[in-house]
Amino acid sequence: MSEHRHGTTHRVANGPWVIDTRDLGRRPGSSRAHRRTLPAPAGLGQADVIAVPEGADVEVDLLLESVIEGVLVSGPASASVAGECSRCLDPISDEIEVHVTELFAYPDSTTEATTDEDEVSHLVDDKIDLEPLVRDAMVLALPQVPLCTPDCAGLCPGCGGKWADLEPDHGHETIDPRWAALKRFSEARDNPEEK
Repeated sequence: MSEHRHGTTHRVANGPWVIDTRDLGRRPGSSRAHRRTLPAPAGLGQADVIAVPEGADVEVDLLLESVIEGVLVSGPASASVAGECSRCLDPISDEIEVHVTELFAYPDSTTEATTDEDEVSHLVDDKIDLEPLVRDAMVLALPQVPLCTPDCAGLCPGCGGKWADLEPDHGHETIDPRWAALKRFSEARDNPEEK
């Protein structure tokens, strides 16, 4: 299924993220609730850092409203996220909830005709694909640097141990090899009986 506009072809495949709006009608003011549990698509987040696992449940509780220029979709979407702390590498699991609002323009509407291709979403054969809308909102809401706790101290650079698990006086003496001979000389001078 496709629609041609300004030399570009839009496609909306069938799938769990696609909503058919024909039963909504085009009379402004018509609305209906849309609640679904959808499988998370691949790439919903930063795979190596934090993301919604592929296939995990994404809950959407949206209101679809018919307006003059198209269908306005708004409401929350939520899912569980998993990843690892950027400082200590411990596993993280959390919940994310975003609020989405998007106008899907009718073909040949003034909105569609007067906006650039990538500035407005489109109804194609009276269908809406929610995946790009929810994906964009969730990816933007995920932390760039996820932490297990706001005050996570990370790992000791000397031994790799987690600072939270180490003794308060934990430390490693490191000497620049260029100064090692001077240190030996200093120790020998301070302890002449060890010669």
